[in-house]
Amino acid sequence: MNISLPGPTITPISEPFWEGIKAGEFRLQQCEQCERSIFYPRAHCPHCFHNSLTWKRASGKGKLKTWSVIHRAGHPAWQELTPYVVGVVALEEGPSLLTHVLIEEDEIAYNMNVELNIRHIGPHPLPFFKKQEETI
Repeated sequence: MNISLPGPTITPISEPFWEGIKAGEFRLQQCEQCERSIFYPRAHCPHCFHNSLTWKRASGKGKLKTWSVIHRAGHPAWQELTPYVVGVVALEEGPSLLTHVLIEEDEIAYNMNVELNIRHIGPHPLPFFKKQEETI
């Protein structure tokens, strides 16, 4: 895609996540105390409030819990791409995240299996989700 869109805001806390995306993998923080996975990146565990968080490679798979078709973008740069779908994906590891969903509106279903699909938008690799490939 050759469109100039706003990129992610990378902070010292979120940098390992974005480095993972750049390397083609999906990473989540995991609390060493309660062993729960966490998203969005932060300095302490939201479950037990411990600050011993490490980064682990995640599956990049989950289920689509809800979605919305965007016809009027919140930022003018995204308007050219409308309509597009954003949704909440419940990851296999536990956390949920809001993301772009690369599925046609008439094919979307509640609880459908989805998987990570990294796309380069301008200079930025971004995590999108698509329908999970069927495995035999």
